Amino acid sequence: MVVGESGLGKSTLINSLFLEDLYKNRKIPDVSERIHKTTTVEKKTMEIEERGVRVRLTIIDTPGFGDAVNCEDSWKVCTNYIEEQFRQYFTDESGLNRRNIQDNRVHCCLYFVPPWGHSLRQMDLEMLKRLHRKVNIVLVIAKADTLTASEVDKLKKNILNDIKEHDIQIYEFPECDSDEDEEFKQQDRELKASVPFAVVGSNTILEVAGRKIRGRQYPWGVVDVENPKHSDFIKLRTMIISTHMQDLKDVTEDVHYENFRAQCISQISQHARERGFSFSRKLKRDSAPYESDISDTDRLLFEKDEEIRRMQEILNQMQEKLKGTAQDRKHESIIDV
Repeated sequence: MVVGESGLGKSTLINSLFLEDLYKNRKIPDVSERIHKTTTVEKKTMEIEERGVRVRLTIIDTPGFGDAVNCEDSWKVCTNYIEEQFRQYFTDESGLNRRNIQDNRVHCCLYFVPPWGHSLRQMDLEMLKRLHRKVNIVLVIAKADTLTASEVDKLKKNILNDIKEHDIQIYEFPECDSDEDEEFKQQDRELKASVPFAVVGSNTILEVAGRKIRGRQYPWGVVDVENPKHSDFIKLRTMIISTHMQDLKDVTEDVHYENFRAQCISQISQHARERGFSFSRKLKRDSAPYESDISDTDRLLFEKDEEIRRMQEILNQMQEKLKGTAQDRKHESIIDV
């Protein structure tokens, strides 16, 4: 999912990341249309090949975010879409045919921060607070070529301070295994040091010193999108498509979706207990003289409610075991260090 206000180069960056032109027929709204503009969701599916592996990606754009005069409800469309995909997956997972479940959950959210502020705005903070427990958030400083190197470093520090101060959880890179080679460990350190990613996007191919590059031409020179001294573009692309794609999916499955699933089961269990309590009272009250009047349907519902209650108990036990395992791993990693 791509979130950010218009004019930050989201479409350009997406085209640069995946080497596609996904927005050929997009119409740019004029000022009068933006006054009452509402956030919408646009889905585009594409296939890319990375290191001989074909990957099917769905890009969810959110045109209209932050464009209206009153933006207090801009977050609802994004959170509703994410929860709807969780709900659909939960329904499919609970059905009879679970072999061919299509996973449309949002595994990563690229949140674009404008370069002309000194840190995160109130709108950014409100949006991130509502998203951070539902999806992996990757912060991106848009149009970084408008800032000097020192300004980029200062903005990154201010953003990270805001994230910490407001207790917002962004995607955290996993620790490298001890048996990884030194080159991968160095790449991992560079990725962690680059957060939030300051990027430049371009769909223009330029020729510089006999070499074709994707960049931007200025009177004072050329910005090479893929030059790590000019932009974090390559690091962002490597992280999303190559090195951390699977981990993004794993965190979605093990953390964000599991939280949603636990809430759903808890609500179902609560509803079942309420129905079971009222039914059991009716059963005890009426069973002696009117036991034959209780329908088979009511009995079946009561049995299903009891089954859901037992499933909830099993789930709680599994969650306790997972918490214990995670604490043991953390303790082991501390000992290793």
